[in-house]
This record gives sequence, C-alpha cells and structure tokens, in this order.
Amino acid sequence: MGRRFTDWDGEVHDARMDTYTHGHGDAVLQSHRWRTAENSAAYLLPHLRAGLDVLDVGCGPGTITVDLARRVAPGRVLGLDAAPAPLGEARDLADREGVPVEFAVDDVYALDLPDDSFDVVHAHQVLQHLTDPVAALREMARVCRPGGLVAVRDVDYAATTWFPADDGLDRWLDLYRRVARRNDAEPDAGRRLRAWAHAAGLREETASASTYCYASDAERRWWGDSWAGRATASSFAEQAVAYGLATADELAEVAAAWQRWAAADDGWLGMLHGELLVRIPRSS
Repeated sequence: MGRRFTDWDGEVHDARMDTYTHGHGDAVLQSHRWRTAENSAAYLLPHLRAGLDVLDVGCGPGTITVDLARRVAPGRVLGLDAAPAPLGEARDLADREGVPVEFAVDDVYALDLPDDSFDVVHAHQVLQHLTDPVAALREMARVCRPGGLVAVRDVDYAATTWFPADDGLDRWLDLYRRVARRNDAEPDAGRRLRAWAHAAGLREETASASTYCYASDAERRWWGDSWAGRATASSFAEQAVAYGLATADELAEVAAAWQRWAAADDGWLGMLHGELLVRIPRSS
C-alpha cells in the first residue's frame, strides 16, 4: 500500500507513489549540487523581489532553493521533496549560508498547504519524472496566490546532442528514454510544458528555452564522471536491468562511452530545456 497522507484540511488519502528514474545516489546528487538559480532558473529571476513567499517543489539538496531565498528575503521560502534523503544536506546548506529556509517531505499531487499560500511556486526538473504532470500543475496553481507565478523548467532528452559521435552515447540516450517511459514518466518534457499547462486549465503563460552546455575540460570531466557513475550504480542502472532493458555489461559499455566523451579534447554536449512561467489570474 502507498503512503497515507493527511492534507491541510485534515482529509486522509493514499499518496501517489511515482518512481524516480535517477534516485538519490551520490553520482546523481553531485549534478544536483551544481545547480544554482543563475544556471537553472534564470528565466524566473527578473520576477523575484524582496518579500515574496516562494515554494520550491522537488528541491533536492537545496542549492536552487537557497539561492532563491537570498533573492526574496525576508519572504518565506519552503523547499519540498518527495524523499527525505536529500533534505538533511539541504538544511545543512541553508545553515552554512545563513539563509532561513524551511524544508519538508510532501506530495506534489496533494500538497499539505492551504490555497493561495505562495507568490511563486517553482519546480525544476520535476514534471518529467511524474506520471501525471497535469495534476501536479493544478496542485501547484492551487497553492499559488492570485497574481503569482508558477515556474517550471524541464529538460528535453530527445534534443540532447553531443560531439564526437559515439554509439555508446546513442545507446545511453535510447536506454534512458526507455527506462523513464517504463516508469510512466516523460523524458522529453521540455516541449510539452505548454500543453500540460493548458490541460491543467492554465492559459496565461510565457514559454522560453535555455540550455546546459558542457564543453571545458572540467565540465566534461564532471558531467562524464556523473553519468558514468549513474550508468553502473544508480536507480537508473538498477531499473534498466530489472526491466530487462540492459545487462550489467551493456551498462558498463555506456559508462565507458561517457568516459571517452569526457576525455575528448573537442568534446561538447548541449541539453535543451523548456521553461514556462504561468501567471495565476486575479479574482475578477
């Protein structure tokens, strides 16, 4: 049976339990720790000001959350994640930086929060992992105040490209998308954000796109090591084997391809992300 959940008005129900393709191993968290408001939420930053209350859904180790909190202080900032694993690290980061942020475990499909609680509701790389992103967007909009913003950004894996060509990386991309879809998730979420928002009844939106680009020696080494680790020792690797989509030897070949790419002096990789800002209508 799934986790039991009590919402803000006391109703008890079963929480939906999605499968997180990446998991929370260190090879995954090392990439999450790199994320900042500047490199992962630049589309949102012009809309922030002191005193706004911000909810960060799927906050992970909290690096973006803490950055957002600096920009809206003394506004309230709450970071939520479906799993407790990364939240201790998030709290430690906020304490070290001297930034007041609350962190808690919660369910994006049934947030334990009243209506109209926050001025900004933000989610980075979250919708791609959900079985029902439309329901999640509705719930995010519910807790956003009239006139406030729901801000979402997600990668589009099918648009990922790299140099030099490598059959092992072709295999990685195909395998990742198949594992994610086996989890009823959408790895090409970036292109679908507007459609999901419209399906959720959210029409006042602004769409944009941005990229991650890894090209320097340090960037290639860091990203290549991260994915080489994920290919052999992560929830993704475990799922690929359990679903019968890859063998341990095939995953080792994928890891080796990532190391070859990282060692290539002319190596380059770009990942396209879709972004969406949704304005919550004011009451008429």
